[in-house]
Amino acid sequence: MKKFVFFIILFFNGFSYSEDNSVIALMYHRFDEPKYQSTSISSELFEKHLNLIKKNGFNVLNLKDFLDILINNLIAINLLMSGNKAHNWKSSYNSIFDQKLQEIKNEGHYRYFNEIERKAGQYPKALHHKDGKTKEIDVWCSNDYLSMSQNAEVMSAMKNAVDQLGAGSGGTRNISGTTRFHVELEEKIAKLHGKERALAFNSGYSANDSALTSILSAIDNCLVLSDELNHASLIEGIRASKREKVIYKHNDVEHLKAVLKGIPFNRPKMIVLESVYSMEADFAPLKEIVEVAHEHGALIYLDEVHAVGLYGENAAGLAEQEGVADQIDIINGTLAKAFGLAGGYIASSNSIIDFVRSFSKGFIFTTSMCPAVAAGTLKSVETVQENPEIRSRFFENVKLVKSELEKAGIPFLDSGSHIIPVIIGDSKLCRKISDYLLEEHQVYVQPINFPTVPKGTERIRITPTPSHSKEDIKKFVDAVTQAWIKFMPKHEQLISSNLQAKK
Repeated sequence: MKKFVFFIILFFNGFSYSEDNSVIALMYHRFDEPKYQSTSISSELFEKHLNLIKKNGFNVLNLKDFLDILINNLIAINLLMSGNKAHNWKSSYNSIFDQKLQEIKNEGHYRYFNEIERKAGQYPKALHHKDGKTKEIDVWCSNDYLSMSQNAEVMSAMKNAVDQLGAGSGGTRNISGTTRFHVELEEKIAKLHGKERALAFNSGYSANDSALTSILSAIDNCLVLSDELNHASLIEGIRASKREKVIYKHNDVEHLKAVLKGIPFNRPKMIVLESVYSMEADFAPLKEIVEVAHEHGALIYLDEVHAVGLYGENAAGLAEQEGVADQIDIINGTLAKAFGLAGGYIASSNSIIDFVRSFSKGFIFTTSMCPAVAAGTLKSVETVQENPEIRSRFFENVKLVKSELEKAGIPFLDSGSHIIPVIIGDSKLCRKISDYLLEEHQVYVQPINFPTVPKGTERIRITPTPSHSKEDIKKFVDAVTQAWIKFMPKHEQLISSNLQAKK
């Protein structure tokens, strides 16, 4: 056995520096080395020491746990070392944050923000500003799926609204923050989804978080069935409600049935899921989910964020396309993706919408969306519905990009949706490829790393739009191919295994 020095740090009554609580440190030089009897101790005796210490009410920490405590208690350590005098105490706070930031930088998970200036009316062209230099680039990772933020009618509607009402809303919805544009937008959304009413929020995240928290909190003993790949906003809303939650395997109807087996029919339940999962690019089996919900007396909360505006005859989303929209109890959507602006919403019955409007803190205590945004979104929804050729061009380009990537030998997840994930499988490599594409080919596609996706499945996520030309597509695929040749040969086995695991 190798020689080493082992330190066990023990704290009575937690981590403290007061006179009433002491810190004890025990030092052991060697274990199980008879040659050095004076400085060695047997493993059996060491274990007895630990058990005796634990019986006397002490906490026993290994080195990793101790270091974690040190990092999270730098303020107390600083005060201890300074004799409880407040010297440079603010640096102790900053040290905590700096340590955590350094950890994610070392792991390759740190988020960098590229300064992108989109050129109105010329999308996907944009300007990239870095180190005092500006380059024209092509954007390939926007959630502005239909390029509606660049639509002339949408921009005109927003400009007119500013001229009429000014820039801001002036308050919360019940304190001077409700305009005719807000009312008409909610009416339009309700009609879009075939629901009695709708409620607009400042973001899709806040709509999910606030709505789920308030709705679930009102239903005593409600059991929540949540897909394992649900978005953070759904997870947070469920968590904040403090209702019992069971996570079922992604899109696994049989597992959902197994989870519900034995649960009394009269116990309140809610199934929470998405229609299109943005990282896996796959569809939820909505028809089967609806059947399960009816069989077990469960409400359905459906996030249509990545589907609304794209799928369905009237662009209402996947539930409309599958013919089950009328059987979905609560639909969440966004105004920031296919419709190209900002904001989110829920659509449901009169009772549920009025309840959320009256009880959701995230709605009540937030300044309402700017009237110009509401006006622009209203025009965007109308334009998408009245011009089906926009969506037709969009899906043609999605099909073309997939075809060209396949010809080039670039592996990607193809689950049928419009989102195209290319798996890299390593966070640092993912960043390198993204930087290379941007700096050498003026192609911008953002890396998607942990915690957004599991470690080992890091990826770039490609989102074509109707604004991308055939020349843009060829340039992009050529650039990705060169990046693949440069960076990926050593990682082909890793990528192959990750892709296989996803099937």
